[in-house]
Amino acid sequence: MGDTAQMVTSSTALTSQNIRPESWMVYLFSLVNPIVVITGNSMGGIWTVMGFVFTLIIGPIIDVLLGATRTIRPARESGTPLVMILWIHFILHILVLASLFALVIRDGWNLWVIVAAVSTGLHSGAAGIIIAHELGHDKPRSIHWWMAKILLFSVHYTHFTTEHNHNHHKWVGTDKDPASAHASESVYGFFLRTVPKQYLSAAGIQSRKGRKGLKNPIHQGMILQIAVIMALVLSPVPWGRVVALAWFLQAVVAVFLLEYANYIRHYGLRRAEDERISRHHAWQSEALWSRWTLFDLTRHSHHHLEASAPFWKLRTWDDAPHLPVGYYGCFWICMIPPLWKRWMRPKLAACHAASESASVRI
Repeated sequence: MGDTAQMVTSSTALTSQNIRPESWMVYLFSLVNPIVVITGNSMGGIWTVMGFVFTLIIGPIIDVLLGATRTIRPARESGTPLVMILWIHFILHILVLASLFALVIRDGWNLWVIVAAVSTGLHSGAAGIIIAHELGHDKPRSIHWWMAKILLFSVHYTHFTTEHNHNHHKWVGTDKDPASAHASESVYGFFLRTVPKQYLSAAGIQSRKGRKGLKNPIHQGMILQIAVIMALVLSPVPWGRVVALAWFLQAVVAVFLLEYANYIRHYGLRRAEDERISRHHAWQSEALWSRWTLFDLTRHSHHHLEASAPFWKLRTWDDAPHLPVGYYGCFWICMIPPLWKRWMRPKLAACHAASESASVRI
Protein backbone atom coordinates (compact mmCIF):
# COMPACT_ATOMS: atom_id res chain seq x y z
CA MET A 1 0.00 0.00 0.00
CA GLY A 2 2.88 2.34 0.86
CA ASP A 3 4.55 1.67 -2.50
CA THR A 4 1.35 2.49 -4.39
CA ALA A 5 0.70 5.66 -2.39
CA GLN A 6 4.26 6.79 -3.04
CA MET A 7 3.74 6.26 -6.78
CA VAL A 8 0.48 8.28 -6.79
CA THR A 9 2.19 11.15 -4.95
CA SER A 10 5.09 11.08 -7.41
CA SER A 11 2.74 11.14 -10.41
CA THR A 12 0.82 14.10 -8.93
CA ALA A 13 4.07 15.98 -8.41
CA LEU A 14 5.07 15.44 -12.04
CA THR A 15 1.71 16.76 -13.21
CA SER A 16 2.11 19.87 -11.06
CA GLN A 17 5.46 20.50 -12.80
CA ASN A 18 3.63 20.63 -16.16
CA ILE A 19 5.46 17.57 -17.49
CA ARG A 20 3.28 16.09 -20.20
CA PRO A 21 2.52 12.36 -20.50
CA GLU A 22 4.49 10.43 -23.08
CA SER A 23 2.99 10.44 -26.58
CA TRP A 24 0.96 7.35 -27.41
CA MET A 25 2.60 7.32 -30.83
CA VAL A 26 5.86 5.84 -29.51
CA TYR A 27 4.04 2.52 -29.11
CA LEU A 28 3.52 2.41 -32.87
CA PHE A 29 7.10 1.13 -33.04
CA SER A 30 5.68 -2.18 -31.81
CA LEU A 31 3.91 -2.62 -35.16
CA VAL A 32 7.20 -2.92 -37.03
CA ASN A 33 7.75 -6.48 -35.75
CA PRO A 34 4.62 -8.11 -37.23
CA ILE A 35 4.98 -6.16 -40.48
CA VAL A 36 8.57 -7.38 -40.86
CA VAL A 37 7.58 -11.00 -40.19
CA ILE A 38 4.62 -10.89 -42.58
CA THR A 39 6.89 -9.41 -45.27
CA GLY A 40 9.56 -12.06 -44.75
CA ASN A 41 7.09 -14.95 -44.74
CA SER A 42 5.34 -13.61 -47.84
CA MET A 43 8.59 -13.28 -49.80
CA GLY A 44 9.87 -16.68 -48.67
CA GLY A 45 13.38 -18.03 -49.06
CA ILE A 46 16.17 -16.20 -47.29
CA TRP A 47 13.79 -13.31 -46.54
CA THR A 48 12.14 -15.42 -43.82
CA VAL A 49 15.12 -14.60 -41.61
CA MET A 50 13.95 -10.98 -41.40
CA GLY A 51 11.89 -11.57 -38.27
CA PHE A 52 14.77 -13.26 -36.46
CA VAL A 53 17.24 -10.54 -37.43
CA PHE A 54 14.90 -7.72 -36.47
CA THR A 55 13.94 -9.19 -33.08
CA LEU A 56 17.19 -10.70 -31.83
CA ILE A 57 19.93 -8.84 -33.73
CA ILE A 58 18.65 -5.34 -34.44
CA GLY A 59 16.42 -5.30 -31.34
CA PRO A 60 19.26 -5.68 -28.80
CA ILE A 61 21.36 -3.09 -30.64
CA ILE A 62 18.55 -0.52 -30.61
CA ASP A 63 17.77 -1.42 -26.99
CA VAL A 64 21.30 -0.50 -25.92
CA LEU A 65 21.86 2.49 -28.22
CA LEU A 66 18.48 4.14 -27.57
CA GLY A 67 19.10 4.00 -23.84
CA ALA A 68 16.65 4.46 -21.00
CA THR A 69 13.88 6.92 -20.17
CA ARG A 70 15.43 10.31 -19.47
CA THR A 71 12.39 12.10 -18.05
CA ILE A 72 9.82 10.24 -15.97
CA ARG A 73 6.44 11.47 -17.11
CA PRO A 74 2.99 11.27 -15.49
CA ALA A 75 0.62 8.50 -16.54
CA ARG A 76 -1.84 9.06 -19.36
CA GLU A 77 -5.49 9.56 -18.42
CA SER A 78 -6.91 8.21 -21.68
CA GLY A 79 -5.75 4.95 -23.21
CA THR A 80 -8.12 4.90 -26.20
CA PRO A 81 -5.44 5.09 -28.95
CA LEU A 82 -3.35 2.50 -27.10
CA VAL A 83 -6.27 0.08 -26.87
CA MET A 84 -6.67 0.49 -30.62
CA ILE A 85 -3.02 -0.48 -31.07
CA LEU A 86 -3.70 -3.66 -29.08
CA TRP A 87 -6.60 -4.46 -31.41
CA ILE A 88 -4.39 -3.85 -34.45
CA HIS A 89 -1.83 -6.23 -32.97
CA PHE A 90 -4.51 -8.88 -32.52
CA ILE A 91 -5.41 -8.66 -36.21
CA LEU A 92 -1.77 -8.57 -37.30
CA HIS A 93 -1.02 -11.65 -35.20
CA ILE A 94 -3.65 -13.60 -37.13
CA LEU A 95 -2.11 -12.34 -40.37
CA VAL A 96 1.39 -13.34 -39.23
CA LEU A 97 0.22 -16.91 -38.61
CA ALA A 98 -1.66 -16.91 -41.92
CA SER A 99 1.52 -15.82 -43.73
CA LEU A 100 3.41 -18.74 -42.14
CA PHE A 101 0.74 -21.26 -43.08
CA ALA A 102 0.54 -19.88 -46.63
CA LEU A 103 4.31 -20.26 -46.97
CA VAL A 104 4.19 -23.86 -45.72
CA ILE A 105 1.36 -24.77 -48.09
CA ARG A 106 3.18 -23.15 -51.01
CA ASP A 107 6.74 -24.39 -50.41
CA GLY A 108 6.37 -27.50 -48.27
CA TRP A 109 8.84 -28.32 -45.49
CA ASN A 110 12.34 -26.93 -45.99
CA LEU A 111 15.02 -24.95 -44.20
CA TRP A 112 13.43 -21.57 -44.89
CA VAL A 113 10.07 -22.73 -43.58
CA ILE A 114 11.81 -23.69 -40.33
CA VAL A 115 13.37 -20.22 -40.23
CA ALA A 116 9.95 -18.70 -40.91
CA ALA A 117 8.44 -20.70 -38.04
CA VAL A 118 11.18 -19.40 -35.72
CA SER A 119 10.66 -15.80 -36.89
CA THR A 120 6.92 -16.20 -36.46
CA GLY A 121 7.41 -17.66 -32.98
CA LEU A 122 9.58 -14.71 -32.00
CA HIS A 123 6.76 -12.42 -33.05
CA SER A 124 4.23 -14.53 -31.14
CA GLY A 125 6.39 -14.29 -28.01
CA ALA A 126 7.37 -10.62 -28.35
CA ALA A 127 3.91 -9.40 -29.39
CA GLY A 128 1.13 -12.00 -29.39
CA ILE A 129 1.61 -13.31 -25.85
CA ILE A 130 2.34 -9.84 -24.49
CA ILE A 131 -0.93 -8.56 -25.94
CA ALA A 132 -2.65 -11.62 -24.44
CA HIS A 133 -1.08 -10.81 -21.07
CA GLU A 134 -2.38 -7.25 -21.20
CA LEU A 135 -5.88 -8.22 -22.37
CA GLY A 136 -6.02 -11.22 -20.04
CA HIS A 137 -6.08 -8.93 -17.01
CA ASP A 138 -9.44 -7.59 -18.20
CA LYS A 139 -12.77 -8.79 -16.81
CA PRO A 140 -13.35 -12.55 -17.38
CA ARG A 141 -15.60 -13.32 -20.37
CA SER A 142 -15.14 -9.79 -21.74
CA ILE A 143 -14.20 -9.29 -25.39
CA HIS A 144 -10.60 -8.58 -24.37
CA TRP A 145 -10.50 -11.75 -22.25
CA TRP A 146 -11.65 -13.81 -25.24
CA MET A 147 -9.11 -12.11 -27.49
CA ALA A 148 -6.42 -13.13 -25.00
CA LYS A 149 -7.69 -16.72 -25.11
CA ILE A 150 -7.48 -16.78 -28.91
CA LEU A 151 -3.94 -15.40 -28.85
CA LEU A 152 -2.89 -17.99 -26.26
CA PHE A 153 -4.54 -20.79 -28.24
CA SER A 154 -2.34 -19.81 -31.19
CA VAL A 155 0.72 -20.71 -29.09
CA HIS A 156 -0.83 -23.71 -27.28
CA TYR A 157 -0.65 -21.95 -23.89
CA THR A 158 -4.30 -21.37 -22.99
CA HIS A 159 -3.72 -22.06 -19.28
CA PHE A 160 -1.47 -19.00 -18.95
CA THR A 161 -4.16 -16.49 -17.92
CA THR A 162 -5.43 -18.72 -15.09
CA GLU A 163 -1.99 -19.47 -13.69
CA HIS A 164 -0.67 -15.94 -14.16
CA ASN A 165 -3.63 -14.07 -12.68
CA HIS A 166 -4.50 -16.42 -9.82
CA ASN A 167 -1.17 -17.94 -8.79
CA HIS A 168 1.78 -15.94 -10.09
CA HIS A 169 0.48 -12.59 -8.85
CA LYS A 170 -0.39 -14.05 -5.46
CA TRP A 171 2.76 -16.08 -4.81
CA VAL A 172 5.43 -14.29 -6.89
CA GLY A 173 8.92 -14.82 -5.49
CA THR A 174 7.92 -17.79 -3.33
CA ASP A 175 8.27 -21.53 -3.80
CA LYS A 176 4.55 -21.68 -4.66
CA ASP A 177 5.17 -19.73 -7.86
CA PRO A 178 6.68 -21.81 -10.68
CA ALA A 179 7.15 -18.65 -12.76
CA SER A 180 9.75 -17.12 -10.40
CA ALA A 181 13.33 -18.15 -11.14
CA HIS A 182 15.91 -19.01 -8.50
CA ALA A 183 19.35 -17.45 -8.81
CA SER A 184 20.83 -20.94 -9.12
CA GLU A 185 18.79 -21.76 -12.24
CA SER A 186 19.78 -21.30 -15.86
CA VAL A 187 17.13 -20.07 -18.29
CA TYR A 188 17.04 -23.56 -19.81
CA GLY A 189 16.54 -25.33 -16.49
CA PHE A 190 13.90 -22.78 -15.56
CA PHE A 191 12.07 -23.36 -18.86
CA LEU A 192 11.96 -27.13 -18.35
CA ARG A 193 10.70 -26.66 -14.78
CA THR A 194 8.23 -23.84 -15.22
CA VAL A 195 6.26 -25.01 -18.28
CA PRO A 196 4.83 -28.25 -16.83
CA LYS A 197 4.47 -26.77 -13.34
CA GLN A 198 2.51 -23.78 -14.61
CA TYR A 199 0.12 -26.13 -16.38
CA LEU A 200 -0.33 -28.23 -13.24
CA SER A 201 -0.76 -25.06 -11.17
CA ALA A 202 -3.50 -23.76 -13.48
CA ALA A 203 -5.26 -27.14 -13.48
CA GLY A 204 -5.06 -27.21 -9.68
CA ILE A 205 -6.65 -23.76 -9.42
CA GLN A 206 -9.65 -24.90 -11.46
CA SER A 207 -9.81 -28.25 -9.63
CA ARG A 208 -10.07 -26.47 -6.27
CA LYS A 209 -13.10 -24.66 -7.67
CA GLY A 210 -14.78 -28.03 -8.16
CA ARG A 211 -13.98 -28.35 -11.87
CA LYS A 212 -12.34 -31.75 -11.81
CA GLY A 213 -11.43 -34.23 -14.53
CA LEU A 214 -12.78 -33.43 -17.98
CA LYS A 215 -14.84 -30.59 -16.48
CA ASN A 216 -11.58 -28.76 -15.79
CA PRO A 217 -11.27 -25.96 -18.42
CA ILE A 218 -7.48 -26.28 -18.35
CA HIS A 219 -7.68 -29.91 -19.45
CA GLN A 220 -10.41 -29.00 -21.94
CA GLY A 221 -8.12 -26.40 -23.48
CA MET A 222 -5.29 -28.92 -23.79
CA ILE A 223 -7.60 -31.52 -25.34
CA LEU A 224 -8.87 -28.97 -27.87
CA GLN A 225 -5.33 -27.99 -28.83
CA ILE A 226 -4.26 -31.63 -29.27
CA ALA A 227 -7.43 -32.36 -31.26
CA VAL A 228 -6.77 -29.52 -33.71
CA ILE A 229 -3.13 -30.58 -34.18
CA MET A 230 -4.15 -34.22 -34.71
CA ALA A 231 -6.87 -33.17 -37.15
CA LEU A 232 -4.20 -31.43 -39.23
CA VAL A 233 -1.79 -34.37 -38.97
CA LEU A 234 -4.44 -36.91 -40.02
CA SER A 235 -6.01 -34.65 -42.63
CA PRO A 236 -6.01 -36.00 -46.20
CA VAL A 237 -4.67 -32.67 -47.51
CA PRO A 238 -0.96 -32.94 -48.37
CA TRP A 239 0.04 -29.93 -46.30
CA GLY A 240 -1.72 -30.87 -43.04
CA ARG A 241 1.31 -32.35 -41.29
CA VAL A 242 3.74 -29.60 -42.22
CA VAL A 243 1.29 -26.88 -41.16
CA ALA A 244 0.84 -28.65 -37.81
CA LEU A 245 4.61 -28.95 -37.40
CA ALA A 246 5.25 -25.30 -38.29
CA TRP A 247 2.46 -24.18 -35.95
CA PHE A 248 3.88 -26.23 -33.08
CA LEU A 249 7.45 -25.04 -33.69
CA GLN A 250 6.45 -21.37 -33.62
CA ALA A 251 4.53 -22.05 -30.38
CA VAL A 252 7.61 -23.58 -28.73
CA VAL A 253 9.68 -20.54 -29.72
CA ALA A 254 6.97 -18.17 -28.46
CA VAL A 255 6.62 -19.91 -25.10
CA PHE A 256 10.40 -20.00 -24.65
CA LEU A 257 10.52 -16.23 -25.25
CA LEU A 258 7.71 -15.72 -22.73
CA GLU A 259 9.48 -17.80 -20.10
CA TYR A 260 12.77 -16.03 -20.84
CA ALA A 261 10.96 -12.81 -19.90
CA ASN A 262 9.58 -14.45 -16.76
CA TYR A 263 13.09 -15.64 -15.94
CA ILE A 264 14.81 -12.26 -16.10
CA ARG A 265 12.07 -10.18 -14.49
CA HIS A 266 12.00 -12.19 -11.25
CA TYR A 267 15.47 -13.74 -11.33
CA GLY A 268 16.76 -14.41 -7.83
CA LEU A 269 14.28 -12.12 -6.03
CA ARG A 270 12.65 -14.19 -3.29
CA ARG A 271 10.25 -13.50 -0.44
CA ALA A 272 8.63 -15.43 2.39
CA GLU A 273 5.06 -16.59 1.82
CA ASP A 274 3.80 -14.29 4.59
CA GLU A 275 5.80 -11.32 3.31
CA ARG A 276 3.94 -8.49 1.56
CA ILE A 277 4.69 -8.06 -2.14
CA SER A 278 6.68 -4.89 -2.74
CA ARG A 279 8.43 -3.12 -5.58
CA HIS A 280 11.58 -5.04 -4.63
CA HIS A 281 10.23 -8.37 -5.89
CA ALA A 282 10.51 -7.76 -9.64
CA TRP A 283 13.19 -6.37 -11.92
CA GLN A 284 12.23 -3.32 -13.94
CA SER A 285 13.83 -1.56 -16.88
CA GLU A 286 13.37 1.85 -18.43
CA ALA A 287 15.04 0.85 -21.72
CA LEU A 288 13.02 2.76 -24.29
CA TRP A 289 12.95 0.15 -27.07
CA SER A 290 11.84 -2.57 -24.66
CA ARG A 291 9.24 -0.26 -23.13
CA TRP A 292 7.73 0.93 -26.39
CA THR A 293 7.65 -2.39 -28.23
CA LEU A 294 6.70 -4.58 -25.24
CA PHE A 295 4.01 -2.25 -23.88
CA ASP A 296 5.80 -1.32 -20.66
CA LEU A 297 6.08 -4.94 -19.58
CA THR A 298 9.46 -3.81 -18.28
CA ARG A 299 7.77 -1.73 -15.54
CA HIS A 300 7.10 -4.99 -13.81
CA SER A 301 7.39 -3.86 -10.21
CA HIS A 302 4.34 -1.62 -10.57
CA HIS A 303 2.47 -4.34 -12.47
CA HIS A 304 2.75 -6.64 -9.47
CA LEU A 305 1.40 -3.97 -7.16
CA GLU A 306 -1.54 -3.10 -9.43
CA ALA A 307 -2.18 -6.04 -11.74
CA SER A 308 -5.35 -4.46 -13.13
CA ALA A 309 -3.63 -1.20 -14.11
CA PRO A 310 -3.35 -0.85 -17.91
CA PHE A 311 0.19 -0.63 -19.25
CA TRP A 312 -0.01 3.13 -19.95
CA LYS A 313 -0.51 3.80 -16.22
CA LEU A 314 2.51 1.80 -15.05
CA ARG A 315 5.24 3.82 -13.38
CA THR A 316 8.78 3.23 -12.10
CA TRP A 317 10.82 3.55 -8.89
CA ASP A 318 14.44 4.63 -8.57
CA ASP A 319 15.11 2.23 -5.71
CA ALA A 320 13.48 -0.88 -7.22
CA PRO A 321 15.71 -3.53 -8.82
CA HIS A 322 16.77 -2.43 -12.31
CA LEU A 323 18.01 -4.72 -15.05
CA PRO A 324 21.29 -3.46 -16.56
CA VAL A 325 19.64 -3.13 -20.00
CA GLY A 326 16.27 -3.91 -21.56
CA TYR A 327 14.70 -7.28 -22.34
CA TYR A 328 16.23 -7.37 -25.82
CA GLY A 329 19.65 -6.37 -24.55
CA CYS A 330 19.65 -9.09 -21.89
CA PHE A 331 18.74 -11.91 -24.29
CA TRP A 332 22.04 -13.20 -25.63
CA ILE A 333 23.87 -12.87 -22.33
CA CYS A 334 21.05 -14.78 -20.65
CA MET A 335 21.47 -17.57 -23.22
CA ILE A 336 24.97 -18.16 -21.78
CA PRO A 337 24.19 -19.01 -18.12
CA PRO A 338 27.70 -18.53 -16.65
CA LEU A 339 27.93 -15.03 -18.15
CA TRP A 340 24.41 -14.18 -17.02
CA LYS A 341 25.00 -15.28 -13.43
CA ARG A 342 28.33 -13.46 -13.27
CA TRP A 343 26.67 -10.31 -14.66
CA MET A 344 23.75 -10.43 -12.26
CA ARG A 345 25.50 -11.60 -9.07
CA PRO A 346 26.61 -8.10 -7.91
CA LYS A 347 23.22 -6.67 -8.82
CA LEU A 348 21.46 -9.32 -6.75
CA ALA A 349 23.82 -8.61 -3.86
CA ALA A 350 23.05 -4.89 -4.13
CA CYS A 351 19.30 -5.61 -4.10
CA HIS A 352 19.71 -7.75 -1.00
CA ALA A 353 21.73 -5.06 0.74
CA ALA A 354 19.33 -2.27 -0.24
CA SER A 355 16.12 -3.80 1.07
CA GLU A 356 15.21 -6.25 3.79
CA SER A 357 12.12 -7.21 1.77
CA ALA A 358 14.16 -8.64 -1.11
CA SER A 359 16.02 -11.77 -0.01
CA VAL A 360 18.29 -13.64 -2.37
CA ARG A 361 18.57 -17.42 -2.22
CA ILE A 362 21.40 -18.88 -4.24
